[in-house]
Amino acid sequence: MTVPDAPDAPDAPDVPDAADAGAPAADATAPSGPPSGLPAGLTPADVDALTALAEEAARAAGDLVRAGDGTRPAVASTKSSPTDVVTAMDRASERLLREFLAERRPDDGQLGEEEAGLRPGSTGLTWVLDPIDGTVNYLYRIPVYAVSVAVVTGDPRVPGAWSTVAGCVHHVVTGQSWTAGLGRGARQDGARLRLPAPAVAADGTADLSQALVATGFGYRPERRAHQAQVFAAIAPHIRDLRRIGSASIDICMVASGLVDLYYERGLNVWDLAAAALVLTEAGGSVGGLEGRPLGDRTVLAGDPALCARLEPLLVAAGADADGV
Repeated sequence: MTVPDAPDAPDAPDVPDAADAGAPAADATAPSGPPSGLPAGLTPADVDALTALAEEAARAAGDLVRAGDGTRPAVASTKSSPTDVVTAMDRASERLLREFLAERRPDDGQLGEEEAGLRPGSTGLTWVLDPIDGTVNYLYRIPVYAVSVAVVTGDPRVPGAWSTVAGCVHHVVTGQSWTAGLGRGARQDGARLRLPAPAVAADGTADLSQALVATGFGYRPERRAHQAQVFAAIAPHIRDLRRIGSASIDICMVASGLVDLYYERGLNVWDLAAAALVLTEAGGSVGGLEGRPLGDRTVLAGDPALCARLEPLLVAAGADADGV
């Protein structure tokens, strides 16, 4: 289970110098030389610069969201169901991200959660934006929501047709930032991340019974009812479940060792493009069940050995069943 391999970019992107962009300085543990799988036309310094830009954009949007106006947010509109909400701040945050990135990299494409459709570019790179991941938490003032900014190659609208080059997930409330660049490792607030080894069972395999698992539930009632049945099927095999309310934070918490596994059905590319790279660069795996690409079917993320233990249970429980 891995993030899809990166297709070659059609043109060499015009990337600002890493030092000018405030990219993190190379350290003794950073990979040296061009990492395998790096898109044509991009150097490690380019990736560092894009990572720094993703963090700068995410932090700027986070500042906007955090400042607010002191009142409880109101629902501005709904999407897939009456509980799938959009606030005015979602729109304002995305507008800030789009304008910020257009000023710095006007020839790149953009795809955001709140503004319909892909805004195409000419560089082979597209910025994928989630202005508030965890909008319902934000609406209820539950202090767990993030801004997610990723830059990808390929077509982010098509499962399996895109690959993340760099990204940042910024926790708006705590100010934490998880960043990653392809082949350049993952960091939490500048400190390198490596996925902790899982507990080992008596038979020498990864011990699923000791795994704390995060998940999320869909907005449609029939989808949620089915997801509850899936959880009931796996519950006897795991330590416990956490439902935090922000997919990008869930996946980054796996990378930081705060939870052991994460699965969810119904994600969009903006929910996971940045976080998936954080986890894979930290040594984890992210992918669909039974080899499916990342898309709106079930995504499973975590230590590869633990994923191998949970995956057959999710398949047997019908996590990807049609019609729900």
